[in-house]
Amino acid sequence: MTLANPLRRAGLKTLASALVLAGLASPALSQNTIKVGVLHSLSGTMAISETVLKDTVLMAIDEINAKGGVLGKKLEPVVVDPASNWPLFAEKAKQLISQDKVAAVFGCWTSVSRKSVLPVFEETNALLFYPVQYEGEELSPNVFYTGAAPNQQAIPAVEYLMSKDGGGAKRFVLLGTDYVYPRTTNKILRAFLKAKGIPDADILEEYTPFGHSDYQSIIAKIKKFSSEGKKTAVISTINGDSNVPFYKELGNQGLKAKDVPVVAFSVGEEELRGVDTKPLVGHLAAWNYFQSIKNPTNDEFIKKWSAYAKAKNIAGHKDKPLTNDPMEATYIGVHMWAQAVAKAKSTDVDKVRAAMYGQTFKAPSGITSKMDEKNHHLHKSVFIGEVQADGQFKVVWKTQGPVVADPWSDFIAENKGKANVPAKSK
Repeated sequence: MTLANPLRRAGLKTLASALVLAGLASPALSQNTIKVGVLHSLSGTMAISETVLKDTVLMAIDEINAKGGVLGKKLEPVVVDPASNWPLFAEKAKQLISQDKVAAVFGCWTSVSRKSVLPVFEETNALLFYPVQYEGEELSPNVFYTGAAPNQQAIPAVEYLMSKDGGGAKRFVLLGTDYVYPRTTNKILRAFLKAKGIPDADILEEYTPFGHSDYQSIIAKIKKFSSEGKKTAVISTINGDSNVPFYKELGNQGLKAKDVPVVAFSVGEEELRGVDTKPLVGHLAAWNYFQSIKNPTNDEFIKKWSAYAKAKNIAGHKDKPLTNDPMEATYIGVHMWAQAVAKAKSTDVDKVRAAMYGQTFKAPSGITSKMDEKNHHLHKSVFIGEVQADGQFKVVWKTQGPVVADPWSDFIAENKGKANVPAKSK
């Protein structure tokens, strides 16, 4: 080897650095790979839900790389663990954006973690893909929300509970973890129930901290509330590993679905893995995807995940591979971002943002998911599933087709006249 080759490489590297400084090339494209951030809790109370989303990002990246990557470059994941520590999410986000120079970040589950990182993404004009249902009341030009807004999950679920098919509930327990998502969702649901003629006396609202494990007194209170003459349903926004003791206590106290159905917004196949689901048969969850949905795209998604989990020796999944809604939303987000980068011919945030509008992807749910041209949310079908003895869900209700997200709920008075368009996108 002559000295010419390393000198030439050094010169090209210097040229690339100069182009970045001059604003003519993005930092991500000046490298041999395009770095992508993965920001999910791999320890702490939310690890039960978030760890598998990290693996889903890595699987999608492997798929994209196997087809040649994006713009002729392989994607390189940078994985960090914010450890269910909300301020640490912001620190890890800063690290990914400023030090690791990632082109985009896929991550967060709880709204408190998303709220923690939001100023970081907005101040640095970086992109976050957020894959979990949430309370709405937010629309950032720096976030693409691939999970559900309230009108794509919470509202349809309560409408179902009030219907004849859903049992005709007339009293409601709003039970959640004590942070922004449950409290804001329940604010919306209270207003919705009031509009439907449900008085405050027929609504019981209870919150528990993250990691709470003793649900004995709360289940006893629910049983008493439900014994007062009207059909009662529980709407659960409990998050993380608290779901395991909650559902175990439901079974212990014999609170059966035929008497007091529970519909959960944060419990899917993964959260039920460690629970004896036989006493829980008939309880409900509302999502935009279930593993049990039958169609060729979902069959292929499950097959890919099963093979990946086995090859990577992923704990739990190598023997019992499960898919769930946030995994699907994560998978869609990674692939849509890659499509947008290819369309933009750049990882530049403003160009990728523009290219994201109107992107479509054949989703495992069976629909062609579409990113709205304006509001940074996916059009999504809504499904309500009943827990089965094997921990899967039987779909008992679904929308006729995809529902367009409404980030600013009409049931919050101060939202009147608020635009469903991010400021930079108007």
